[in-house]
Amino acid sequence: MAETFDTSRSNCDGCSNKTPEPVCIDAQRIYDSCSDKDCLTDLRVHFTDYNQELIDNAVNVRIKDVDVITVYVDIEPVPFHRGFYSIDMTIFFNVCIDVFMTPGASAQTITGMSVYSKKAILYGSEGSVRTFSSEISCDEFDTQKPATRNVPTASVHIARPIALSAKLKHNCCVCPVPCKIPSCVCDCVGGEPTNVGTNSVFATIGLFSIVQLKRNVQILVDSYEYCIPEKSCVTSSDNPCEMFSRLDFPTNEFFPPNVCDLTGDETPVCGCTSCASIDNRD
Repeated sequence: MAETFDTSRSNCDGCSNKTPEPVCIDAQRIYDSCSDKDCLTDLRVHFTDYNQELIDNAVNVRIKDVDVITVYVDIEPVPFHRGFYSIDMTIFFNVCIDVFMTPGASAQTITGMSVYSKKAILYGSEGSVRTFSSEISCDEFDTQKPATRNVPTASVHIARPIALSAKLKHNCCVCPVPCKIPSCVCDCVGGEPTNVGTNSVFATIGLFSIVQLKRNVQILVDSYEYCIPEKSCVTSSDNPCEMFSRLDFPTNEFFPPNVCDLTGDETPVCGCTSCASIDNRD
């Protein structure tokens, strides 16, 4: 969404006295959005052959961490409801599980994968034009990009999931993976999940998400000045000791923060977070 520029925040002294000039820009306008707070219960965790052998011989499990690997999004018009679209989302989770082989023994941490699908219906307006555009390549001949469908763009924003609980159950039947697993997901969990096993792990995950429908629109905004940097780029020195002398002393590393000082921003955002990195973080 476009917003009027605040001249009080400008870093050039003469900008506040300039008369605003209306300019036309191409921007993404959000036509509709929704937020969800989902508690995903009994979400099955799928493992590779090696990790599934550990699950089959385990006496207990405990969830350690969970993160989102990727989200596949598909959008289609809703029949008989002009301007509305159905957004189908398939969310792939990277789940770290502590496995206990005997009572009282130390846990062994392994990685698995879970899948969750959800749907949202939002208003994305209408359009009857087709969009054509081109990209410039210095090494190849410029090619014309094909026309795109006149549908809005769906975006899904997901906060880091909350690992709530996990439980171990004995399989009474063969439970296949609910969909085709993308290669990027298999790479994160160490291989293709298996359908064979005597035990299964079911996780409970807390999920916060926001779904938006956006379209490219041309809007008129007030322009005050170009954003010209005023700070010079600092050239790095070849002397490592000189560079080290400019670093601040890491006081916080020697004095752990109180609970009121924690902001939650220290957690990594990569969807392929490994259990080893989680152990180092702890």
